[in-house]
This record gives sequence, structure tokens and C-alpha cells, in this order.
Amino acid sequence: MSLNAESTAFRSALEVIRAVEPRVADAIGAELADQRESLKLIASENYASPATLLTMGNWFSDKYAEGTVGRRFYAGCQNVDTVEALAAEHAKELFGAAHAYVQPHSGIDANLVAFWAILADRVESPALKKAQVRQVNDLTEADWFALRRELGNQRMLGMSLDAGGHLTHGFRPNISGKMFDQRSYGTDPATGLIDYDRVAEAAREFKPLILVAGYSAYPRKVNFRIMREIADSVGATFMVDMAHFAGLVAGKVFTGDFDPVPHAHIVTTTTHKSLRGPRGGMVLCGPELADQVDRGCPMVLGGPLPHVMAAKAVALAEARRPDFADYAQRIVDNAQALAEGLLRRGTTLVTGGTDNHLVLLDVSGYGLTGRQAEQALLDSGIVTNRNAVPQDRNGAWYTSGIRIGTPALTSRGLGTAEMDVTAELIHTVLSQTTPGANADGTPSKAKYVLDPAVADKISKQATDLLAGFPLYPTITLS
Repeated sequence: MSLNAESTAFRSALEVIRAVEPRVADAIGAELADQRESLKLIASENYASPATLLTMGNWFSDKYAEGTVGRRFYAGCQNVDTVEALAAEHAKELFGAAHAYVQPHSGIDANLVAFWAILADRVESPALKKAQVRQVNDLTEADWFALRRELGNQRMLGMSLDAGGHLTHGFRPNISGKMFDQRSYGTDPATGLIDYDRVAEAAREFKPLILVAGYSAYPRKVNFRIMREIADSVGATFMVDMAHFAGLVAGKVFTGDFDPVPHAHIVTTTTHKSLRGPRGGMVLCGPELADQVDRGCPMVLGGPLPHVMAAKAVALAEARRPDFADYAQRIVDNAQALAEGLLRRGTTLVTGGTDNHLVLLDVSGYGLTGRQAEQALLDSGIVTNRNAVPQDRNGAWYTSGIRIGTPALTSRGLGTAEMDVTAELIHTVLSQTTPGANADGTPSKAKYVLDPAVADKISKQATDLLAGFPLYPTITLS
């Protein structure tokens, strides 16, 4: 049997790896098998194309390339310049941005670049001006003291974690919560939706330097025009973290008031999730912040990863194809079908549905914590993650919610009919799971009871559902 190019490439790579450390080769093969057999509903995960995956395994991995295109601190970076420039070019065209910085290693790194770029641009202090024009070694200890005091005393207003925000939007254990004098805005307790009047009131009272919008577990659109108006009303820089929904922006599902790029001063994102690229981050901005953003390395980043930037260029080129818009729309169609299927079966959903790629279940109606539900679903071949819900009584570790998303299953080709089947499988598992007890008989927030026969049955049904939608069908490893 003759092999296609993709199978040949991955088989050859595994043979080379196996010759050095066979256990790593085995783990890689096992990961593909696991992903093929599981209903992957983690909203932040997807399946990168073979071209994107293969782009990360090459000689670019060996290059140091601190600096930016044409201004490197290492010689011999002409080929790195090519791929970084291509990635930035694709990003600017795809999102309609004036400037793109593709070096961040992750979404958190992208947010750190944005925070420090805003601080450097906005904070007027003698020490900061010295830092911008002088060598670091020339700054006195008094200069550093003044600089730390100025930069560490600024205010940021972001979405709270339990309302659907991200830990980098000011969550206290995260560096963002330590860098800034921070306050959070939540959602309406009755609807779970953002109350823009309350955000405006909080902004007027708090007067933040940075207003952050974006989310990791908010199942609705955000009106970025209104948020920009709020930022402008208090003189704040408006930053949007679109890591979760960048694919919906790229695919023109989110347009007008719901496209953050025309409204925000600066936008950050990951390049995986709904964008379906390699693990990494990116910053988009206008010319007024471009110089500060381009200082991301060495300001807060280590050396850029040229092999990942090359993979970003490939994935962004894929996202510019017409079929990506169809893919993005199907993500939302599938999420809404999944939500409707769960609602018909009596599941409680935060905000009562979804406008985007994710659905947030409140599993307290099943008598479970998020941790119990997450593990029971995993036992049944359904991969999700627990997540806090607004005013979560179980906190951020055990939680009362489960977050599910459709980017990955949509990549496999599943449609709305399969989403209804998936809703039935989820409901069956959760309705058949009961809380467990600790050794002393007290109720446990982690332990649970699920008949193994039920878990096995659901797992088989999940596998059967996926059989008609093979993952990486052109790749065979044996």
C-alpha cells in the first residue's frame, strides 16, 4: 500500500524519535489514539492541521532571534525574518489590524506584552522616560524605585473570573492581580449577562488606566463599541482579550459592534483555540502602541520561537481561505444546537444559551460539583473542564459548572444532529452520577458514584458517534 505524504511524514518522524526514546514515540502515538476516540469538548482546544503541526518540527527550533524583523540581536536570522513577517502580514490582513506582533509564546504572554506596552505608553514619570531612552544599567536605584512605584500603582478594570473572565484579567493569584490596583465587573445576577450600565458606573468610580474586555467562559457576544465608549469616557486604554473567539472574528461571524479590532486600542489572542493554529499568542494594535508592543522581547518575553511563528504563518494563511468562514459559522451553529439539546433535557445553562463557541452548564441542578461532573464525563469518554459559574458557591477549584465548546468537534465534521446526540450523552452521564462521601462519611466535593456499566456504555456510544468523523483521516501510523 502506498502512503500519502502526511502519513509518510508522521511515520518517519516517529521512527526517528523511537530510535532515541521509544517511550516518547509511544506517548505521541497514544495521544493521537486518545484524541481520535474521545469526544473533545474543551472549549480552548482544537485540532491543528497536519501542515501546521509539521511546520513546528524543523530547524527553526534551533535559532535564537531576539529582536524584531530586521533588528535582531543575533546574526543569521534572515529566514526567521521571512516567517515572522509572513505571520504578521497574514494576521493584519485577516483581522484588519494596523500592526501585528506574533512573538508571544502564549495568551498570558500576549497579555503581559499588552499590559506593559500600555503602561510604558501611558504612565508619565521621570524614571520611565529615562528607561525608554537610556540603557538599563544607567538607571539609579532611585530611578528604579520611582519606576516600580509608578507602574505598580495603576488601575485595571476587568471581568471577574466567576463571571467568565480570565485569570489574567486581574485574578489575585495571577501576576495581573499583583501588577495592578484591580477591580472586577461581573454580570447581572438574574440573567448572567454583562450589564453595560454597571460597567460604566464602575469605570466612573474606579477610573482605571486599562479597561479589559474578553472572556474564557462567557457564552455570549460582547458589544465592543459600548465598551470602547465606556473606556473613552474615563480616559482608559481599551484592551480586548479575544483568545477564545478569535476564530469567530477571523471567520467574520463576529462583525460590527462585536468585532473587537476596530474598537480596541489593543487586542490580544491565542493562535490555537477557535483559530485552529499552533499553541501561541499574538498582539494586534494601532501604530500608536506598535513600538512599545515590539519591545515584548526582552521586556517580558524570552527569545521568540521561530518554528512556532512559522506555524502561525501557516495557520493564519489557512484562516484566510474562504472555507474558514464556513467553519467558523458551523462552530456557532453547533454550540447553539448543543445548548438547545441540553435545555430540552432540563440542564441549566448560564445565560440560558450561547451566541459563541461555548456553553456553560450549571451542574448543581444534578446535585454535583464541577469536579465530580468533569471526572464522571471523562470516565465516559467525554472530555470537558470544570469551570466556575457566576457567584459560584463551590469556588474556583471544585466549581459548580462545566464548560464545553464546539471548535474541535466542528473540525472533525460533526454537525447539529451529532450535537443533539452529544447532549443526550452528557445528560445521561450527569443524571446517573451521584455525589460520593469522604472516609468519615461527610459529603465530598470531589468523589462521586457512577455505575461503570453506564460509563462504558456512554463511552462506546461516543466512539460510535465519532466513527463517522475520523480525526486526521489521511494519517495512518501503522
